[in-house]
Order: sequence, then structure tokens, then C-alpha cells
Amino acid sequence: MDNKNENQVNIELTEDIALGVYSNLAIITHSPAEIISDFVQLMPGMPKGKVRSRVIMTPQNAKRFMHALMENIQKYEQSFGTIQENEGQTMPPMNFGPPTTQA
Repeated sequence: MDNKNENQVNIELTEDIALGVYSNLAIITHSPAEIISDFVQLMPGMPKGKVRSRVIMTPQNAKRFMHALMENIQKYEQSFGTIQENEGQTMPPMNFGPPTTQA
């Protein structure tokens, strides 16, 4: 038997999942057995955000994901330049967008 076929995984990506979801905030929590990542969408002028997706992983898989993400960010920065971070800002401002008007 061919070893290449033994190590391949067949992954299906349906159309609705392939479209993805937009998130501009991630909230990460954990228990002894799981790392839970909630991907939230905050919209200008809206008083609350909406969790668009939740991903639950074992700590081991979360650590592998972290390393893969770091590797991909390094490759991105090699191609497109350093990603600028907003110093001291851990979440988007709650009132982002144009300023609200007052009468």
C-alpha cells in the first residue's frame, strides 16, 4: 500500500463555510480540558457585539494552532511588510466609526 495515501486526510469545505464570517474581536477562555475562542463582530453604533463563531479545541490542538498562526503571520510579513499594532489597545474602541452627533 502507498504511504502517501495513508497520511492524507480528505477535508470537505462546504459553500456556506467557505464564505467565512467577519470578526474584529476574539475572546478566549479555557477550562482544564478545552480552549474556547469566541469570534465576535462589533458594528459601529451598535450597543452589543454578536458572537459569529465559536471554536473549541484541546489545549494541545490550540498550541499547534498558535504555532501555525505565528508561522503564517511571519510569512505574511515577509511578503507584505510588518503588521502595525495599536500600542496599548487590546480591543477595538466601542464607539469606532464616525463621531455621534448631538443637538
